[in-house]
Amino acid sequence: MADVVTGTRDSRGHWQPAEPHAGTPPPIWAWPPQPIKTLRFLFGYPGYLWPWNAITAAIVVVTWFYTQPELSRMAEFKFDWIAQIYVRNLALMLLFFGGFHVWLYTFRGQGTEHKYHPKWLGGKNSRFLGGTQLRENVFWSIASGCTVWTAYEVLMMWAYANGMLSYVDWETSPVYATLLLLFPMAWHIIHFYFGHRLLHWKPLYRAAHHLHHKNVNVGPWSGLSMHPIEHVIYFSLVLVYWIVPSHPIHVLFTLQFAALIPAVGHAGFNEFGKGKATLPGEFFHYLHHRYFECNYGAALVPLDRWFGTFHDGTPEAHAHMKKRWEAGFQSENETS
Repeated sequence: MADVVTGTRDSRGHWQPAEPHAGTPPPIWAWPPQPIKTLRFLFGYPGYLWPWNAITAAIVVVTWFYTQPELSRMAEFKFDWIAQIYVRNLALMLLFFGGFHVWLYTFRGQGTEHKYHPKWLGGKNSRFLGGTQLRENVFWSIASGCTVWTAYEVLMMWAYANGMLSYVDWETSPVYATLLLLFPMAWHIIHFYFGHRLLHWKPLYRAAHHLHHKNVNVGPWSGLSMHPIEHVIYFSLVLVYWIVPSHPIHVLFTLQFAALIPAVGHAGFNEFGKGKATLPGEFFHYLHHRYFECNYGAALVPLDRWFGTFHDGTPEAHAHMKKRWEAGFQSENETS
């Protein structure tokens, strides 16, 4: 099997890639600078722009020109345009999350190659709402995730329509507007790290974040399976545009990236399409679901390295985490 060549399975069947280690920072952080490697990272494949930023940008362009209500309609809260945004967001979620799930888990299109957890998503389990992990994941993703996502978008578009936000005209500021499109992915990681650390504060963990951590063996629908409190914190990253001058399309990009990329990051596989696409930071985040107290962010902005919460998947890191558990730091959740 290809995953035996490119990685290893431990005695319990958990697979991990051999190289590079999880969370290797991109060359933009190297010192002395590495300009050639940095350019390859920014414009090469896989890299900052390709494939996931580019895929999100393509989705945003289509939704902006073909499904977004006119800004003039959004000056007042009315059911018609709010429903239009909600239905559009729901359709995106069903296509994106559902597409990954159907290929990887329903059809098992690439078998268990590069699958981290040795087991498939469980069947009936009373721990989960509706009796199965998938039903609970789908319920919280749609009932809470899509609703909170839409609510933030509605608020922001209403604010643009009423002149409350600094509006950047694309025709008069094309360079700034274009460069700002590079901002959401990095900002998402910074916001996610600190929001995630907050959610591991015991009162918030018990009240909300424990729901997401019921998913030790993750799948695409696990990505947005969160308590409403967590969704409010997670999608609040878009509020940065109350400070940063922007165009409504930047809000769309930021929210759609935040809403859709969790399906990729929680796919449960290191590669999609049998090696044709590397899933961004998946193993890095999978280790968080396995061990709970590490890897709160993503490698693009190496905050975990800087704040001492880094786990790179090496035997030494596994041993260190085991010692922490033995010292009394194990999460309240059970792992498998």
